Amino acid sequence: MVPRPPRQCQVCNEAPSKYKCPSCLVPYCSLVCYKKHKEIPCAKPVSPKQKPTPRPKLPVEKPLHVDKPSEVLQKSQLESIASSSEICNALKDENLQELVNKIDSSPDAENELDKAMELDVFRIFTDKIFSAIGP
Repeated sequence: MVPRPPRQCQVCNEAPSKYKCPSCLVPYCSLVCYKKHKEIPCAKPVSPKQKPTPRPKLPVEKPLHVDKPSEVLQKSQLESIASSSEICNALKDENLQELVNKIDSSPDAENELDKAMELDVFRIFTDKIFSAIGP
């Protein structure tokens, strides 16, 4: 029997992998690569025999009305939010997901946002966002 060649690390693509992510089974070679991989949430792969969990429908795109264009986030700020492991981890909280969804789908989103700001979990989340985007 011919031995199999070692798998390549799918994070750095440079070294042979020694380990697999316990969540999604992606091969990685070191703690550095593991931490880099974990910056983005991952999930266990679905086998062809299993039915995937249905995803909630994405909301229909709403028109954007901005009174002050200076209040619109820049692409770099949005990227900072998306790449923040702290924010990604916070978004794993189902209660926070429900709050955000309620605000997003409300015809009176501003009122829902004011209500959400009274809750510690949402205030902490918004503080993390402001911290990620900087001054």
